[in-house]
Amino acid sequence: MFSFLKKTAMPSPETALPGRPAPLPTAETHAVFGRKLVDGYPDGAEQAVFGMGCFWGAERKFWELGPDKVWITAVGYAAGHTPNPTYEEVCSGHTGHNEVLLVVYEPAVTPYETLLKVFWENHDPTQGMRQGNDVGTQYRSGIYVANETQQAAAEASRKRFQSALDARGFGAITTEIKPTGPFYFAEDYHQQYLHKVPHGYCGLGGTGVSCPVGVAAE
Repeated sequence: MFSFLKKTAMPSPETALPGRPAPLPTAETHAVFGRKLVDGYPDGAEQAVFGMGCFWGAERKFWELGPDKVWITAVGYAAGHTPNPTYEEVCSGHTGHNEVLLVVYEPAVTPYETLLKVFWENHDPTQGMRQGNDVGTQYRSGIYVANETQQAAAEASRKRFQSALDARGFGAITTEIKPTGPFYFAEDYHQQYLHKVPHGYCGLGGTGVSCPVGVAAE
């Protein structure tokens, strides 16, 4: 019981691990799209960051939209305190970071609401500091917004999806919606992991409830 509570309790900035000043090495190119992973994004591209549980399966849900819909997907760490954390540090529960995925997209091609729909429908956002059998602060549901437009769209989508969940007997959404803050790219081997290891672990599962994002008016 004690270890369970410890894993699901967020550390404070004062108690978080110190981290390091330099970024960790990561992949140079996207293993599925063949594009530069860290930079070289198109003019006008925007970034979306989501936490949905284990980031291996979460990333796959977004690269499956295809290179004509999203420019890049990548996994990393955000919403915590420790600069440039390692995977092991994040898993310790002592950084405050979430396992997240970054989606670089062009709003004129793919509306942010399309990404929100993928987010809501491909995990269970009612589980708090866990996703299925994966328990810990790094598995919490989160939408990390880059601007006020994303903030408004995220909050509207949460309201709509909660109504859909209520109709099916699910509990309250626990998803946090907050500014992105620093995004730290995860280590090379985590990037597009389920492309490199097709039968690797994926604990991601949705509720089976369709999200009416972009359909119903407020």
